[in-house]
Amino acid sequence: MTNALPFKERRAPGFRTQVPEVCVTRLSLYLRELTRLNRQQVRMVSSRQLAESLGLTDVQIRRDFNYFGQFGTSGRGYDVRKLHDRLTKILGVAGRTWNVALAGVGHLGSALLAYRGFRERGFLFRVAVDTDPRKIGQTIQGLTIASASQLAHRVRQQQIHIGLITVPVESAQTVCDQLIQGGVRAILNFAPIHLDVPASVHLRTVDLAVELESLVFYLVHPSPDTDSRKNSMVNGA
Repeated sequence: MTNALPFKERRAPGFRTQVPEVCVTRLSLYLRELTRLNRQQVRMVSSRQLAESLGLTDVQIRRDFNYFGQFGTSGRGYDVRKLHDRLTKILGVAGRTWNVALAGVGHLGSALLAYRGFRERGFLFRVAVDTDPRKIGQTIQGLTIASASQLAHRVRQQQIHIGLITVPVESAQTVCDQLIQGGVRAILNFAPIHLDVPASVHLRTVDLAVELESLVFYLVHPSPDTDSRKNSMVNGA
């Protein structure tokens, strides 16, 4: 069980600048697991149990939580519902909705629009644009696809908070500039290219090819533990 003190928030001034980006990503993982536990009506969970569920260590979990305060009760662990509520507030998704614009309604863009999990977490697609004349004017997931030339205007009109870029590489920077022109300050980019943004804009890039190449590295260079596990399976151990 965790040795944390009773549930208490302790945020130092300027705490945002002290929190590593990887820690913020893990907060979302913790929240997802707590949501699952909440649905199963689990009342208490220890840092060790959370760690085992997520493939982390209990020390890492306690260190992450310590950036924002001390949560839990010594000898009992964390109250699932209270910790869930606190993390939603820390991440800024508690009782709020965030307007999202999608640039590029291809296979990936269409799949993102169809994913129900975004709406459940408060992310609402308000704008979808594309350059293909055959798509413009069509309705997908309740959204009418507009021309990409209207992106900046639509973004301002719908008060968009977050922009998603799923366009070809050669168009990505232009789309990014249009989002910023419309007032967007947070962008998730799926185009495999470096984008230039001002310091006031937070940019995250997801390069799926890089992720796959990273996985291939581990397939080509397996660890000794992996080899021993394979041998055990072959030998029926």
